[in-house]
Amino acid sequence: MRVTVIGCSGSFPGPESPASGYLVEAEGFSLLLDIGNGTVGSLQRFHDVLDIDAICITHLHPDHCLDLTVYWIARVYCPFGRAPQIPVYGPNGTAEHMAKAYELEPNPDMGVAFDFRTFPPEPFRLGPFRITTALMNHPVEAYGLRIEHNGRVLAYSGDTGESDALVELARDADLFLCEAAFVESRPNPPDMHLTGRTAGEHAARAGAAHLVLTHLLPWNDPAVTLAEAKMSGFTGTIEVAQVGTVYDL
Repeated sequence: MRVTVIGCSGSFPGPESPASGYLVEAEGFSLLLDIGNGTVGSLQRFHDVLDIDAICITHLHPDHCLDLTVYWIARVYCPFGRAPQIPVYGPNGTAEHMAKAYELEPNPDMGVAFDFRTFPPEPFRLGPFRITTALMNHPVEAYGLRIEHNGRVLAYSGDTGESDALVELARDADLFLCEAAFVESRPNPPDMHLTGRTAGEHAARAGAAHLVLTHLLPWNDPAVTLAEAKMSGFTGTIEVAQVGTVYDL
């Protein structure tokens, strides 16, 4: 399983990264985890833009889903012919939300490009992957994902505040992509995001091997977030996500 960071900026694109997007590949199958604003442009640096087999959208905030609108254009209007329909998993109402976001009158039928499916409550197969979801602690319906292949485990928090469900989702993960949008030095609203410290604490409780801090807000200093994580008690490898970094599991 190969994981490539396509975008890792939190809430809005930063000067060096688009919003959330991660490419997961195995056995010739390409899966996008989130497709936030700016990610379709960044994707083209690392991968054929049409060579995507499925997409999972953790929640419907724009920094995790909005580029699905422009990706629809790429798949439908490519001059070499319409790309095949692919499955798009997400929360309830994903299809309606994305059609509204496109804002044509009448709204386009995105179904010609995307087979919209709601995340099932039980683990499911998607290509070569086994995927488990869990509701996260966020103001909207939001999911974390556990992706397993050939004995290896990738965990992805999406957006969340402190969450016991996230600990279980990341149990013994080889790679844990965990959001750390907030910093300890500012007053933070509850039940929305983690800090570097709380991300590290979740990773320690889960027994994850490798923690990658994601969803970093452009106005925060990544070095501060990393320092907070290193004071959390987590003893595994810790680093800050960067666009273009590749992890082979």
